[in-house]
Amino acid sequence: MIKADKNLEKRKLTGLIGYPVKHSKSPLMHNTAFEELGLDYTYELFEVKEDEVAEAFADLKALGVSGFNCTMPDKIKAFELADEVSPEAKLIGAANTIVNKDGKFVAYNTDGIGFVNALRDNGFDVKDKVITILGSGGAASAIIVQCALDGAKEINVLSIKDKFWDKAQGLVNNIIEETHTNINLIEMTDETIEECILKSSLLCNATPVGMAPNEDACLIKDSGLLRTDLVVVDIIYNPLETKLYKMAKTNGCKVLNGIEMLIYQGAASFELWTGKKFPIDKVREKVYKSIKESFQ
Repeated sequence: MIKADKNLEKRKLTGLIGYPVKHSKSPLMHNTAFEELGLDYTYELFEVKEDEVAEAFADLKALGVSGFNCTMPDKIKAFELADEVSPEAKLIGAANTIVNKDGKFVAYNTDGIGFVNALRDNGFDVKDKVITILGSGGAASAIIVQCALDGAKEINVLSIKDKFWDKAQGLVNNIIEETHTNINLIEMTDETIEECILKSSLLCNATPVGMAPNEDACLIKDSGLLRTDLVVVDIIYNPLETKLYKMAKTNGCKVLNGIEMLIYQGAASFELWTGKKFPIDKVREKVYKSIKESFQ
């Protein structure tokens, strides 16, 4: 059962549900932002297993929570339990943000929004662009949906042909039906990766390949594919600079890591709860410092 700390009862409550959540950087991000803007809010962590989400929803509603984030394994259940859902959450079939609107829990998914906003603030708009996405899991799904909603010209999704292939094809079909975007699900090989990158403005690695402890792994075998005018995003942030990130940086590409997506998805949640502009620069400074310290 979720209970609010007596010392926090006069403050507006936000937080994160999921399991496990103790290593999350979300409290650091949001409490830094609340403090910076002088807002009487707090962000807390709630360990909630998948079979406890319904009870957690009831508890948080009774507490009058302003809103909360959901992480694995609770994203799908949170989406199913919400009173209303946003267009992007409906397409993805999962929620990472709940907003309490006059007692109704409204589900959003800000993962993809964070991705496109991070790119936009770095001078790249997905509208009318050809995009290559490596992977078709949860993070990739959110990115594909938001890029389609934001007007991408063509999205090529490269994935291994495993037991999740049909699920990925179903998602792609739904997005095409809703947005009329040209989206192709393609079996991932060295040849198809090369073909897709050559015609793309943006490459995103949304797979775990390259994540610690396998820092030497990379899906791109030929660094020559990473042209100077190609924008490269690796959503991994441990390490901060993956092999792909380093290759792209060396080649002069504009390159972003997973911290930017993390911060910007948090910013979107924050703005939904508070209606205030998230202090990106201040939060980024704190998050990078904390992550670098945790790697030491």
